[in-house]
Amino acid sequence: MNQYIGQQLVIGLQGATLTKDEADFIVKNNIGGVILMKRNCESPRQIRDLVAEIQSLRHKQTDKAPLFVSIDMEGGRVARLSAPFTQWPPVAELGKLDSTSVAFKFASFMGNELRAVGINTDFAPCVDVLTNPRNTAIGDRSAGQDPELVSRVCSALVRGYIKAGVIPCAKHFPGHGNTALDSHFDLPVEEKTLAELDAVELVPFKKVFRARLDLVMTTHIKFPKLDPEWPATLSRAILTDLLRDQLRYRNLIITDDLDMKALTKHYDKALIPVRALQAGANLLLYCNEPESHIQAIAAIEAALKDKKLDAKVIAENHRKVLDLKKEKLTHPEPSPMEDVGRIVGHPDHLRLAKAIVAGAVPQDLLTT
Repeated sequence: MNQYIGQQLVIGLQGATLTKDEADFIVKNNIGGVILMKRNCESPRQIRDLVAEIQSLRHKQTDKAPLFVSIDMEGGRVARLSAPFTQWPPVAELGKLDSTSVAFKFASFMGNELRAVGINTDFAPCVDVLTNPRNTAIGDRSAGQDPELVSRVCSALVRGYIKAGVIPCAKHFPGHGNTALDSHFDLPVEEKTLAELDAVELVPFKKVFRARLDLVMTTHIKFPKLDPEWPATLSRAILTDLLRDQLRYRNLIITDDLDMKALTKHYDKALIPVRALQAGANLLLYCNEPESHIQAIAAIEAALKDKKLDAKVIAENHRKVLDLKKEKLTHPEPSPMEDVGRIVGHPDHLRLAKAIVAGAVPQDLLTT
C-alpha cells in the first residue's frame, strides 16, 4: 500500500539540482510528481537537465510511471521561469481583450516552452471570478469580474495548454475571487450560499470541465453555508457531494499546498492529508517544507492501519493517477537542448506577449 500512497503526492525540491536524499525518497516511496518553484529554476539548460534526471528515476520506481513535473505558470506575478523564457502578462490582460483565439495562443505558446524543458503539468489557469476588487491574493490573476468572460478566456487557455501537451489545472475550487484574506496566511471564510456560488463562481468551472480538463485544484477557504466544519480542501460536502456528484466532474482533484497557513494554523499536520483524501482529493501537494511529505506518508499509513482511511480510496486514487499518466504523459522526456534553445523565448512568443499588453494582437500571430 505504501507505493500506492506515494503516487498521490506531488512534492517540492530544495534546489536547482536533485540531492541524493531526494532521489532516494522519490524512488523508495514511488512518488507521483514534483513541483518546481523559483528556487529550482535557473536556466533552460539547468531545468531541462533537472527534469531529465527526475524522469529517469521512474525506471527504479515500483510503477515505472512518468512523474508529474508541475509548475505555477499563469503569467504576470505568478511565474517561476525567468528570461530567456517568455515573460507573459497576467491573465487580466487577456480579459481586457476578450479574445478566445488570443487566449488559446497564449497558453499553447507558453505550453510549448514548458514542454520543451520537460514540464508536463501547469497549475493554471486561475478561473476565479474577481468579485472583490480588494482581493489582492487573486487580483490580476483573474480574467475579470464577469463569470461569462472568465469562462470564455479560461476554457480557451485550457484548450491551448492541452494542444501543447501540458496538463492544465483549473483553480481554486469552488472559488477564491471574493476573499479579502490570503489563504497563504490564514483561513478565509466565505458566507456565500450554493445558489450564489452557482450563479458566479461555479460558472467558469463548469465551462472548463467541458473543455476536457483533467485536473482541478481545491481552495483552502471555509464556506459555512456548504460545510460548517471543514474548509473546501478538507470538505467531503464540497469535493464529493458538490464537485463529483452535482457537477459530475470525473477527473483528478489536487489540493492546493497543504502547508499553507489557512490549514496549518487551524488543523494538526497529521490530520490534513488524511482528511483531504477522505474528502475526495486524489493528489496531495506539498511545495516547500522538506519534512511535510514524509510526515504525510506516515500519517496516511497510520490512518489506514487504524481503519480511519479506507484502503479502497488509496487504491482507486492510485489507479486514476496511473490512468491519466498512461493517457497524457506518453513522452515524458524533455526535448534535446538544441530544440529547447529554439522554442524558449521564440520571437513569435515574445511578440504575442508584447502585443497583449499593447492591447492589439496582429492576425498573423494567431495563425502561426
